[in-house]
Amino acid sequence: MRVLLVNPPHPAVSSRCHDGRMPPLGLLAVGGPLLDAGHDVRLIDAEFGPLSAEEIARVASSWEPDAVFLGHSGSTSAHPTVLRIARTLRSAMPDVWTVYGGVYPTYHAVEILDAQRDIDVLVCGEGEATSLRLIATVQAGQSLASVPGIAFRESGVTRINPPAAPLDDLDAFRVGWELIEDWDQYQYWGAGRAAVVQFSRGCPHVCTYCGQRSFWSRWRHRQPTRVAAEIGWLHRTHGVRFVDLADENPTSSPRLWREFLEALIAEHVPVQLVATVRADDIVRDAEILPLYKRAGFARILLGVETTNRDTRAKIRKSATEATDREAIRLLRKHDILSQVAYVVGFEQDADRELYRGLRQLLSYDPDLINAMYVTPHRWTPFYRESADRRVVETDPGRWDYRHQVLAAGVPPWRLFWWVKLTELILQLRPRALRRVLAHRDRKIRRALRWCYGVARRAWLFEVRDFLGRQARRPDGLTLHEFWGAPQDDEPATATALDAEPTRPLPSASPWAAVRNTVIG
Repeated sequence: MRVLLVNPPHPAVSSRCHDGRMPPLGLLAVGGPLLDAGHDVRLIDAEFGPLSAEEIARVASSWEPDAVFLGHSGSTSAHPTVLRIARTLRSAMPDVWTVYGGVYPTYHAVEILDAQRDIDVLVCGEGEATSLRLIATVQAGQSLASVPGIAFRESGVTRINPPAAPLDDLDAFRVGWELIEDWDQYQYWGAGRAAVVQFSRGCPHVCTYCGQRSFWSRWRHRQPTRVAAEIGWLHRTHGVRFVDLADENPTSSPRLWREFLEALIAEHVPVQLVATVRADDIVRDAEILPLYKRAGFARILLGVETTNRDTRAKIRKSATEATDREAIRLLRKHDILSQVAYVVGFEQDADRELYRGLRQLLSYDPDLINAMYVTPHRWTPFYRESADRRVVETDPGRWDYRHQVLAAGVPPWRLFWWVKLTELILQLRPRALRRVLAHRDRKIRRALRWCYGVARRAWLFEVRDFLGRQARRPDGLTLHEFWGAPQDDEPATATALDAEPTRPLPSASPWAAVRNTVIG
C-alpha cells in the first residue's frame, strides 16, 4: 500500500522563531516498520514553509496515497491544525482514509471520532506495531475490530479496541531514516545536521502534571550499544552532528546509562547531544560526569519546575533546592551547559512567590532558562486537582506551554510580564553574558550565542503576540466545564455508543473492503 506520513506545521513559538528543525521521530518510527513490510511510504514535513493545509493536500494528491498518517509531537496544541489538514485532505482525496496518532488522540479518541468525520482511525498509544497491524488488516480485508490499540467507527458507533501491549523490545522496529530526502533541512543548535534519537520510553516517577507518564505505561529501554551505534551511523552516513535524546528519563538505570555513555565514547564521533535529566540523577552521577562530556553531552535540560516547596510536594516533585543548585554547579564544572525548565502558573503563584522564584533562580546560576506555563492534561492527576480553576486561554492551539492556560494568583497580564522579566534578568545578568562572550570552550561559546539569538527572537515574538491580542481575561469557565471530566482514573478504552452513522467509502478505495466488512 501507499502510505503518506504528514508532519503538520506547528504554531508554537519554538517552531516559528528560528530556522532550526528536528526530524519528526514519531512518524519516522512508524515509517520504518511499514517500509520493511514492503509498503511504499513517503513523508511530508509541513514544518518547512510552513505548508498550508491546501499545499499539503496538493502535494499529497499528486502522489495518490491509499492512507495518510497524521501525527505531531506537540500533540495537544497541534490538534486544531491536524483537523484543518484532515478536512482539506478529505475534500481533495475523498477515497483516502485518514489515520491520526499521538498522545492527545489517544486520550480524546471518543470526542474526536464522534465530532470529526474526516478522521477515520486513531492509533492509541505506541504506533510502530499497531500501524503495521492496521495496514496488514486492511490488505487482508479483515475487520478492524481485530486490531488492538486503535479507535474507529463501526455501524455508526465509535469503537475503541483494547489497548495494544507496550513494546517490550524497543529495538524490534527501526526508524525509517531513509524517508528524509534532504538532511540539510534539519539543523539545530548551530552545530549542523540534527536528529532525534530515543534510548528509553517512560518514567518511573509520578509527577502529577506529567502528560507522558501514563502514555508510555512503564520505563523501558533499548540496548545501549545499539543506540550508540545508531548515533555513530547517523554521523558517518548522513553527517549528523547534533542529537536530541527524546527520553522522559534516560538515566533511570545507572548501569544501563553508563553502558550507553561508554558505548557512545567508543563510537568516537564528533556529535553533540542534549538530554533531559533529573537534577538528583546528575548529583548521583557526579563521579561519571566526565563520561557525559566525553560522550558528547553538551547541554542538559533540568526540570526545576518550581522553587516553592509546598508546590513541589503537591506535584510530587522530589528534588530539593540544594539538589538543583548542586546539579548546575557540577555541570558547569565539567563544561556542560545547564538549561533550567522553570514552570509558572501554579495556583500558589503570586507576586511575592514569583519574586522569590526569580531570586532562587539567580542563586542557582543556570546557563539558560526555559520559562513555561503549567498546562493541564485530562489524563493527569494535576487536571483533577485543577478542575475548578478558571481557563484564561480557550484556544487549544495555544496550549503549548508558552501561553498561560489557567488563572493563577495574579492577573494574566502580570504573570506574562513576570515571565518576560525573569527571562531578561536571568539571561542578561553580567555573569551569564561573560560566558556568552568569553567562555573558555569555543563550542560552548558558539552554542550559547545560538541559543541567545533564538531566545531574543522568541522573547520579542511573544511580546508582540501578547500586545497584539486583546488582554486575556477569565471567561468564567472552569477547567472541568471547558475540557471535560478528569481521566486519570479511567482507562483510555471506554466506548462511546452515540456516534453518527459511518461515512461509506467509495469502492475504489483499498479501505472500502475493510469498511464494508466492518459494517456488514
